[in-house]
Amino acid sequence: MPLHAICLDLAGVLYQGPRLLPGAQDALQRLRATGLPLRFVTNTSQRNRSQILNDLASLNLAVDETELFTAPQAAHDYLTCRGLTPYCLFHPNLKEEFADLEGKQADAVLIGDAGRKFTYEHLDQAFRLLHDGAPLIAIGENRYYQLDDGLHLDAGPFVRALEYAANCRAIITGKPSSAFFEQVLADLGTRPEHTLMVGDDVHGDVEGALNSGMQACLVQTGKYREGNEQAIIGDFHLEADITAVARTVTHLLG
Repeated sequence: MPLHAICLDLAGVLYQGPRLLPGAQDALQRLRATGLPLRFVTNTSQRNRSQILNDLASLNLAVDETELFTAPQAAHDYLTCRGLTPYCLFHPNLKEEFADLEGKQADAVLIGDAGRKFTYEHLDQAFRLLHDGAPLIAIGENRYYQLDDGLHLDAGPFVRALEYAANCRAIITGKPSSAFFEQVLADLGTRPEHTLMVGDDVHGDVEGALNSGMQACLVQTGKYREGNEQAIIGDFHLEADITAVARTVTHLLG
């Protein structure tokens, strides 16, 4: 299958916490040298867009602002298009990105990785709004993420808890939502079957991409654990790390 563009997850693929993963910088340069357009797609909701770009720059990873697609931005666009005022249950770093949507009376619930804000009080307030009919918008539904000290709970389990309690279904604006991938593909101007998604999350990155008709590659870094590749059905690449991805892509393109 021809390859016309590449989408890369960030955390777990290029870096983990505050450090680059081995070979990431060189691998990114090799991928750029192919001439294929790149997009960087992330569900990260503990860092705002400016912070992510600054983090990338501090790691000497050259990423243009127009190449970055974040799940929080997709959530903001969703709320704006529908004129919704959200009750925000997310990390304080995202507050400035949603300041223009604040209002006295919330008519939607927006949930991201809130960290220590996942208290009974906050979850109960979200539940009461949902029970009264407000829609639940989730930045992502990732189960967990990887830091240097191991795995940590992401927003997904709390999304499921609210769905169960309020008998509703969340609208997912980030990965693995097909709508999110369609937004990236539209920007690239490529067909899904000619676009490769590279990530360390077998469900959010790989399964989501496959369900959107894209090619996919699971890297064995970040949150990957042995046997993850057996958790889903479909044909996708399995590579040790981003260096191996760059090598394979270069070889495929001849």
